[in-house]
Amino acid sequence: MKEFLLQNNVDFVYQDITASMRALRAFLHYRDKHPAFASVREAGRVGIPCIVVNDGEKIIFGKPDLTDLV
Repeated sequence: MKEFLLQNNVDFVYQDITASMRALRAFLHYRDKHPAFASVREAGRVGIPCIVVNDGEKIIFGKPDLTDLV
């Protein structure tokens, strides 16, 4: 996804949740609270990769949905 965003000149902030326990915990806390992740949690998945637009206004999972950003 990162490469797709770069190639299409989409302005973004990349968060590597594997860089630290703090980053991972922050993501998991967000994932556990946001309703867009409900089906992800129910399926026992983590929910990555994903893109969070405007502090959770929209959550995009996977490349097919990225066309909405370009």
